[in-house]
Amino acid sequence: MDASTPDGGSAAPSSAEPAWVAAYLRRIGSRRPAAPDSAALRELQLRHLRTVPFENLSIHRGEGIVLADAPLIDKIVGARRGGICYELNGAFAALLRALGFHVTLIQARVHGADGGLGIPYDHLALRVGATDGTGPWLADVGFGDHSHHPLVFGARGGRQDPAGTFRIASAADGDLDVVRDGKPQYRLEQRPRELADFEAGAWYHQTSPASHFTRSLVCTRLSDDGRITLSGRRLITTVRGERHEQNLGSDAAVLAAYRDHFGLEFDRVPTLRDITSE
Repeated sequence: MDASTPDGGSAAPSSAEPAWVAAYLRRIGSRRPAAPDSAALRELQLRHLRTVPFENLSIHRGEGIVLADAPLIDKIVGARRGGICYELNGAFAALLRALGFHVTLIQARVHGADGGLGIPYDHLALRVGATDGTGPWLADVGFGDHSHHPLVFGARGGRQDPAGTFRIASAADGDLDVVRDGKPQYRLEQRPRELADFEAGAWYHQTSPASHFTRSLVCTRLSDDGRITLSGRRLITTVRGERHEQNLGSDAAVLAAYRDHFGLEFDRVPTLRDITSE
């Protein structure tokens, strides 16, 4: 990111800025932006998607998901882990606010393959205001394979993105549908929410047999030329549109894949948690 000031230096942090902000920027490989503008938001989102994996491993490792700024930042930055939407977008919201962006949390319900909608608070997304008069923007680093760049809330036409054509369409009751290549992804409610409002959704996805998160292991991130995913013991790489799958036979190979592709260090291979026996 070009975070230079007019005299060529980097934007200086405020003396009151907490130390974790600089650590977070190092985590995603970014310099501090000169201003909280749309170019900075675009770069921060892209770097986040490339460095912090979307992963549901805490659910299967028996690690609780705590929806508060400090534990989320400690997990993403201190422990160098990833997370699901509540964690990734929750932590990203804290970073953006610290950098001077105006951020509103909004809840969404994910469109299912059957055309139905998921539970309330199924997904957490961000409405972000920038200082350059653009937007407001829909920022999302917690939906897995999704738009690489923030989307303009007010634009109803299609917007080209490396991941496809996205648009935000009006839906019932003042809600908005986020649509990718003609297929609805999730439905946004525009009312501002607090992080604690999403605790019921997070609990559902950690405990319900009906949640796709309790039925699968996933760890995925954007790469420079595609996407890389570890699903159980299957390593899936997509390079310039070409998909390749490899079955990893040994525990050592699986642990190496977590380490080498996602920066995750585990002493044992994550396995599906049997929630039906709990």
